[in-house]
Formats: sequence, C-alpha cells, structure tokens
Amino acid sequence: MATTDRHPRQATTLALAHALSAAERGLAVIPLSRTKLPAVRSPHRDDPSGTPCHGECGGFGHGVHDATTDPARIRELFAAAPWATGYGIACGLPPHYLIGVDLDTKSGTDSSAALRELALRHLFTIPATVVVLTPSGGRHLWLTGPRDVVVPNSAGRLAPGIDIRGAGGYLVGPGSRTDHGVYTTAPGTAHLPPAPCPPALLRLLLPPPRTSPRSSGAGDHGQGLVQFVLAAHEGQRNTRLFWAACRAYENGIGPALVAPLVEAARATGLTEREARATIASAARMTGHRP
Repeated sequence: MATTDRHPRQATTLALAHALSAAERGLAVIPLSRTKLPAVRSPHRDDPSGTPCHGECGGFGHGVHDATTDPARIRELFAAAPWATGYGIACGLPPHYLIGVDLDTKSGTDSSAALRELALRHLFTIPATVVVLTPSGGRHLWLTGPRDVVVPNSAGRLAPGIDIRGAGGYLVGPGSRTDHGVYTTAPGTAHLPPAPCPPALLRLLLPPPRTSPRSSGAGDHGQGLVQFVLAAHEGQRNTRLFWAACRAYENGIGPALVAPLVEAARATGLTEREARATIASAARMTGHRP
C-alpha cells in the first residue's frame, strides 16, 4: 500500500542520516526519490547533443556516478534534492566491491527457491550477510566481490525473479522510504559486514564468452580462451581475463595458459602485474594454487 508523509522534510532528514551512516561504513551513496530513482535531475537533460557525461562537468545529476562517501558532498547532494526520501548504495566500488542479489516477488515466481536450487546445483552456500527487506516482500542480499573482477548488472539471467546489481548499479539503502513503503534491514543482519560472494556463484554472475566455432577453449589448448581475452574492450578486460583463467584452471590447463593469457591481457592494455593478479585470483577462486 502506498504511503504518504505529512512531514517530507523529516523524511529527507532521516534519509540523509541513514546515508551518512552508510558512508561511514565505506558505502558510496546518492539521494533517491520516492520512485527509487536518483533524486537529482541531470544538468544535461536539455542538451540536444546527447553527449554522455559521468560527472566530468563537476555538477550533480549523474545518477550512480555521483555516489560518494564524503559527508560534505553527501549533504550537498541532499541539499540539491530536498524531496529525496531515500538513498542508493553504489555497487562495484572500493572498498567493498558490493554485489547485490535482488530476490524479487513481483515476477510471480519463488526467487528464494530458485536461488536455493542454484546453490544445490552448483555447490555453494550463501553466507551470513546483510539482508535488506523490500516493501514488496523481496530481499536484497549484500555480497562482496574481488577488486579485480567487474560483475555486470543483470535481470533474470540467473533465474526468473533474481536480479543482480553490479558495477554501475545501486541498491536502495535500508531506511529509505518509497511510494510502497520503507526498506528495512532483516533482524540479526544489520551488524554484519557484507560477506564474500561464493566463488561458484561469482562464476555464474560473469558473462559467458563469445567464442567462434574455431575457438572452442580447452579443446585447442586454450586458444579460444586467449582469443576471448584478446577481444576485450576497455571496461571488460579484467572480467574477460578472470573468466578465461577460471575456465582454464577448471579444465586443467591453468598453469600452462598463464603466460599466453598474460600476453593477451597486455595486448588489451593491462599491465603484466594486473594480469597476473587477476589470474592468481581466478586460481584461488577455483581452488588452485596460483
């Protein structure tokens, strides 16, 4: 049922207080409106050129790109949006590299059961972590990822009703008030830190490779995995390298493929140190010694 506030200023003050508290935990935040959208309007909304700006102009109104942990800047953001009644928490940023697992109820499916089935099939367990209850009866599970892995946003890719909030996405923070009610922390989880994402689940969250019929992966000594890394564009280099290294170790060719993968990663613009760190992370994630 929709809610109404007799004191909108009080709602904004409470949202700001919750946002500042989240920032103290290292979570970058932005103000949200009752519709769960960023509350500060884009300064480029009337720009006919449509040139994308992620905050380079220095102003507010760039959505999740405005997210910050700086208390003074957070207050400025809320001052620019006195109608804000909630706050968003940016995912994929240091120090937590937050990943949000959104278990929705509006799809008419049992998303919690779907997650349990995935866990049984792929042999992982969701650890004790922060759980946020949504007004519609859904749940947000907070997990953390490795710093050298970019988890993309997705909707229903894992299973119907399961959405993932990764890099470039945000979660509605507990204490936020929307048109449908208030987001709250599940009892017994508010004091917990976000738990590391289980490696088997993390592999499911990464995008599948786009390989050609001639590049089949382990069958041709990993040439397909190397080509997969070479095809990476800026913004997906670490993700592709991590995915390829995981597949290599899972297929028993990880050690032999380290050097070719490093060279491929260097060709895309990563440094050798960055590449080796990502491959070592993949080795650990798949239970191997880097």
